[in-house]
Amino acid sequence: MLKSLYTSLLILALFLTSCGSKKQEETATAVTKTPEHEAEVVEFSSDQYNAVGIQLGNVTNTNLSNYIKASGTIKVPPQQLISITSPYGGIVKTTSILEGKYIGQGQIVATIENPEFLQIQQDYLESNSQLSFLQQDLARQEELVKENIAARKSLQKASSEYNTINARVEGLKAKLKMINVNPESVRSGNFTSRVNIYSPQGGYVTKVLANIGKFVGPNEVVADIANTNNMLVSINVFEKDIPRISVGQKIRFRATGDTVERLAIITLMGKDIHEDRTIEVQARITTPSSKLFPGMFVNAILEIGAAATLALPQQAVVQAGGKNYIFVLEETFGQHKDPKPASAGKKDGSQTKEEASHYAFRRVEIAIGVTENGFTAVILPEKFDLQKKVVIKGAYDLLSKMNNSAEEE
Repeated sequence: MLKSLYTSLLILALFLTSCGSKKQEETATAVTKTPEHEAEVVEFSSDQYNAVGIQLGNVTNTNLSNYIKASGTIKVPPQQLISITSPYGGIVKTTSILEGKYIGQGQIVATIENPEFLQIQQDYLESNSQLSFLQQDLARQEELVKENIAARKSLQKASSEYNTINARVEGLKAKLKMINVNPESVRSGNFTSRVNIYSPQGGYVTKVLANIGKFVGPNEVVADIANTNNMLVSINVFEKDIPRISVGQKIRFRATGDTVERLAIITLMGKDIHEDRTIEVQARITTPSSKLFPGMFVNAILEIGAAATLALPQQAVVQAGGKNYIFVLEETFGQHKDPKPASAGKKDGSQTKEEASHYAFRRVEIAIGVTENGFTAVILPEKFDLQKKVVIKGAYDLLSKMNNSAEEE
């Protein structure tokens, strides 16, 4: 009998233990099933909703410019790039140019010295004096031949000598002009061993390749300058988009670090397909700026006409962490879906907790396109319900509250 009682107590203990474990498991399961706060949802009370002045709207089809995205660089046309040289070498005696400095047309870039300059001036002066004598002799021979006093052979010889020296004088005069020495000054006896190198056109100095005391050889580059008034945007367009672009189309571009969007007009399209299946398209910048420099990287949009596209007001789209978002009304909850006026609550004008409506907004990541006339083209996630209400005013307030909530957690 004792054995039977012991067995019954053992069975009862096992039963109670089993029930306790099952209850604990159910409790644990219930805990794990408790809904957690969603990171992409932010809630506003009725008071907050009204204080911020949130406005709701829908994604609509709006006529915006259709476009092609491309990238490239800013370039200067070859005819606007100048390498300043001297036809004769020499030692640099003075220079005042620096990289980035503007040089006007005809401004002195450098002064060089070379004894050869003195020899050219001497040869010119001697040849010019000899030419004067030969000119007089030629006139004398013409008179003698006319009076049948001298043979025509003497006249021909005098004419040949005169022409030879005249050619030499003209050649030396051209050399003097090349080194920027005035022949009239040489005929007056003013010799110089130093000559100036002038800028043939205005522009900004991009490279300085000479310094005081350095010997620069004939036609050696002293400096490079670029005229930035006629710069181009050079972009690469994929071959599949070639049929949609043509000369005269607008390009809107933004250079790296530049906050201003600028315009350019396509002036030239390449005829060679590169290895990456693109062609080079060049466009003239219609809004020159001192903030644009050759070689800067640009992101560009080629406008190819207007088309209806899904769009939202520009202020409906917010940015965070390099991504674009919109806020969609998820639900309203509380006793009333629409907030009651204050007079509907307590006599003192406040609302009870039961009467206060709340609003839940879900943050949705999107992609964006062109922005025009206050509207931004949007690319929505698949199966997005176009009937959903989107926050078109107050989106940044929702984003701020979401960020604050995340920091508090």
